[in-house]
Amino acid sequence: MSTTENLRVAVVGAGAMGSDHVRRITSTIAGADVVAVVEPDVARATAAAAKAPGAITAASFEDALDATPIDAVIVATPGFLHEPVLVPAIERGLAVLCEKPLTTSAEDSFRIVELEQATSDRPRIQVGFMRRFDRGYQELKALRESGANGALLALHHAHRNPTTPPNFSESMLIHDSVIHEIDIIPFLTGEPIVSVEVKKPRRNSLAPADLPEPQFVLFTTASGTMSIVEISVNAQFGYQVTTDAVFESGVAYIGRETTMHVVSAGVSGQGVTPSYIERFGAAYDEEVQRWVDAARNGGIDGPSAWDGYTASVVAEVTVRAQQSGALEHVTYATAKPAFYEPTTAGAGALAGVGPTTTGPTR
Repeated sequence: MSTTENLRVAVVGAGAMGSDHVRRITSTIAGADVVAVVEPDVARATAAAAKAPGAITAASFEDALDATPIDAVIVATPGFLHEPVLVPAIERGLAVLCEKPLTTSAEDSFRIVELEQATSDRPRIQVGFMRRFDRGYQELKALRESGANGALLALHHAHRNPTTPPNFSESMLIHDSVIHEIDIIPFLTGEPIVSVEVKKPRRNSLAPADLPEPQFVLFTTASGTMSIVEISVNAQFGYQVTTDAVFESGVAYIGRETTMHVVSAGVSGQGVTPSYIERFGAAYDEEVQRWVDAARNGGIDGPSAWDGYTASVVAEVTVRAQQSGALEHVTYATAKPAFYEPTTAGAGALAGVGPTTTGPTR
């Protein structure tokens, strides 16, 4: 699809993320209109649709497809509900922006990758790993690619949330939080993750009794670059995401200067963002705008379904490492298909790096 008309977008899921995307497209993004809000909860659907004058509401994606012309879809439901939307969207040739994860299992994600290749001549699915659109991460990637400070040796990541919602499980530390680092590490290093280990220090007494956290996750990429991720989801003080990059002849830091620093009355201090919306608001805006621009020309400009698949593989192995306490190796179903290479498939500049190893999915 290539068009000069506004993209007609259905937003599936009217929770916090979906509702925010409705607002974003209506008030911030150019070149798109929300024409449908899909949400079985009538009150939430009505509230979200009120942000997009003229948008219809529907209880299911199929109902929305029958009711109004749709060019594209944003999938903002819980992860286990992604595949039932992705399949009909792919089969109809719609442009897709799917919030992470692509699906909740590597097997399901690989099935989506295969379906996309079988039904299209180019990638149509973009996965919502918004950190790739954050200025700090883009600058850090550019610094590594420039070679100005030599090779990248290691990364230190801190991923801290103030509290967890009810029924937050240990595996959700990985599938809901560390999944972002699982995506950003290949983006920054330019190579796939090949092994993972999880360490559990003294437990935070402020966390739920059945949630052992914080945890430290150690990822290693193909060249031996190591990334240490501290995941702490009951830190109480706010939402904080930082990355330190250790080069051969320098160190770079991002994520600390996200709010104003004030020195007053003998005290020096800086605020902490309360949630992901404030920390990555600009990144979300850029992500959606670039997706809209690319979708109007029949492509994507960001993480592909292949990136979603590889992240799902690593997430599954990481959960296994949580349980085993051992070093676990990562293998992928196949090498990255040419379909997902930017030079052959028209994928965007923020596309990820595929594995060079082959073997059965683990």
